[in-house]
Amino acid sequence: MDISEAIKERHSVRSYVDKEIEKETVQTLQETINECNQESGLNIQLCLNEPTAFTGMMVKYGKFKNVKNYLALVGKKEDNLDEKCGYYGEKIVLKAQQLGLNTCWVGLTFSKRKGKEMITVRPGEKLVLVIAIGYGETNGISHKVKPIEDLCRVSGEMPEWFRNGMEAAQLAPTAMNQQKFCFELENNKVKATAGLGFFSKVDLGIAKYHFEEGAGTKDWEWA
Repeated sequence: MDISEAIKERHSVRSYVDKEIEKETVQTLQETINECNQESGLNIQLCLNEPTAFTGMMVKYGKFKNVKNYLALVGKKEDNLDEKCGYYGEKIVLKAQQLGLNTCWVGLTFSKRKGKEMITVRPGEKLVLVIAIGYGETNGISHKVKPIEDLCRVSGEMPEWFRNGMEAAQLAPTAMNQQKFCFELENNKVKATAGLGFFSKVDLGIAKYHFEEGAGTKDWEWA
């Protein structure tokens, strides 16, 4: 499965089977996490075989089942922390999809109090959110997305590379499926901005990673 296939096949999964992640898969996933942390300065952590963080009324409300593994997105408190967590978190999510795992971004339904013993948050750092990960009971289902034209602004004809990037960004997971982001193209420079809403800056980071993978590296640059 290449990255474009992973983008299309990945859906949110909240119910998991009671099965440990294979050691080889954990090793490959950890290598990707290490690369992301080194590049970004984040402190993303893989927490395995820890069921207590996904218990309680909020998690029941979120309809999570058998979540025992998750990624903790932790980083230094700075203006772009949420966007960085979205960008690099989704990079790991898509690698997990390629490895045959399922995932779900988790915000308000995660119990930070119960899960904090497994997560290291150093002075000056913040736990932004977590990502449930494991073998899903199903592969999830797709959700309705906004038309590309509602997610971007382009003067004149839309270049093929930009459309490819937007088709990938269109499939980016967002909180409450709100898709509150906008990509603007001017003179081969792309500007991406977040709207208002829960985790909108995290969502922007996710969408930007999707866009990069869809558009490729030629013919454009970030504004």
